[in-house]
Amino acid sequence: MIKEKFKLNTGLTLIEILIGIIVSSIMMAAIYTTYSIVNTTYNQVLEKAKVSRSSRDLIELLIRDARMAGYKYYLGTNNLGFPSQSNLQFLTGGTRIWDSHDPIIIEQDTLGHDSSDPDGYVRPTKNNLIQGQVDACCDKIHFVYDDFDHLDENQPYKRYRVTYFADIESDGTEQNPTNKRYAVFKTKIGWRQSLNEPTGGWDPNCPTCYDRELIKDYVEDMEFIPLDKNGRVLSPYPSPTTEDARRNLYKVRAIDMRIAFVSEKPFFKFERGQGNPRQISGFSRNIKSYTDRNLRESVVVTVYTRNVVEKNIY
Repeated sequence: MIKEKFKLNTGLTLIEILIGIIVSSIMMAAIYTTYSIVNTTYNQVLEKAKVSRSSRDLIELLIRDARMAGYKYYLGTNNLGFPSQSNLQFLTGGTRIWDSHDPIIIEQDTLGHDSSDPDGYVRPTKNNLIQGQVDACCDKIHFVYDDFDHLDENQPYKRYRVTYFADIESDGTEQNPTNKRYAVFKTKIGWRQSLNEPTGGWDPNCPTCYDRELIKDYVEDMEFIPLDKNGRVLSPYPSPTTEDARRNLYKVRAIDMRIAFVSEKPFFKFERGQGNPRQISGFSRNIKSYTDRNLRESVVVTVYTRNVVEKNIY
């Protein structure tokens, strides 16, 4: 009786066990491969969405300030005891950015910014990350516009200059920097002039002012191209520094904003060979080539200036 029960409790043979292990291994390999592909695709989509979202935020800020450039607040007849229009001194025709109230000024291929000395500060040295290529990052742009605050009885009329510029960012220490890159910053200063004062001056420390506020990290290039009423590129770019550039200060009717962003993490699976690099196009500068694994996307937006008119209106 006991012998018959042992005969019924037969197990798996070695061959059957090996077959089971092989089939399980194949299934596990297929599952892992599928998971790896899905995970890689998900991370790529996430990284691309991150780049797109942050680039959209920067573009929206630039569009808003570009449309505000040249804005003058007119209060009109009122019972607040304030002048019907701005009492603020308006400066134009000089050769320094610090002395200018002109609505839009573009500085080509200029890194860094000093809110208290935008004309004389020492420019940072370019990263020059790619051997054999000219590092033309990045343009800088200044917007000047007016505002009004009825709660400020001393100076209800306001004037601000906001500046967007790129500067060098890195990880590690100052002595041993790693992961060099560019980032976009924003600075805002205000014009200080009370109702009783005939003249005023720029104040980098006004209550609503700020300096070097980080707007977007991991930027590859930033270019601003001014256009006239016929859509032609203004040359030289509007600036108070030369007589020819001053003539174009009030001819700006639109700005082509071209910004290239780079992903924070590697995006592609493999690097490109030197003979077949990835490229960034859409800029007026030379096309840049890359062989690393990072994703780069460029955004091109045309913004129409709503408040830039002939200067004799002021």
